[in-house]
Amino acid sequence: MQDNKQTVIRLNGITYRYPQGESLQFDDLEVTSGQHTLILGDSGSGKTTLLHILSGLLKPETGTVQIDGQRIYDLPSRKLDEFRGQRIGLIFQEAHLVKSLTVKENLQIAQGFAGAKVDFDRIREVLTLLNLEHKAESYPGKLSRGQMQRAAIARAVINRPAILVADEPTASLDDRNTESVLSLLLTQAEQQGATLVVATHDKRVKTRIPHAYQVSR
Repeated sequence: MQDNKQTVIRLNGITYRYPQGESLQFDDLEVTSGQHTLILGDSGSGKTTLLHILSGLLKPETGTVQIDGQRIYDLPSRKLDEFRGQRIGLIFQEAHLVKSLTVKENLQIAQGFAGAKVDFDRIREVLTLLNLEHKAESYPGKLSRGQMQRAAIARAVINRPAILVADEPTASLDDRNTESVLSLLLTQAEQQGATLVVATHDKRVKTRIPHAYQVSR
């Protein structure tokens, strides 16, 4: 049977030079829809740099980045911001929620950044899926660590992105919480129809996501 899975990420000929002059070169990468992928490498190897490049946050010195067939660095800055908001969900170690806004308002802002109208039904749906509907009117400072993490995931999936990008999501977690976060990310990716890309040097993650891309200096 023919495999008709769509390519959602394609990196070709990527190099990046840091301001201090150090240069990185990355192997080509292709990820198809639903092919959850680990970006592996030691601390300081360039994993986060690569995530920022494929997420449209850091322009490479050479090479092309295609997300859903779109060469993202061909887009003007504002269009790139909108494209990122629509097609890429970002999850960092820290939640980076706007502290002066409620959980619901943080999700409204995420919809606005993507150039979309505020969709309260979608906000309610996502918060319910993540067991956060009772925290919709709460401010980030009133959330537990686990609730903050779920709120960050809610913000990442609110616009039904093609890819979910997570940077070291288990770095500071014990085994039980690592398993919980991985299950949550994988479940949300499946429910939202997104492809999960996780940068990590945590060997515990490798048993859950078999497809891997190695970054080395």
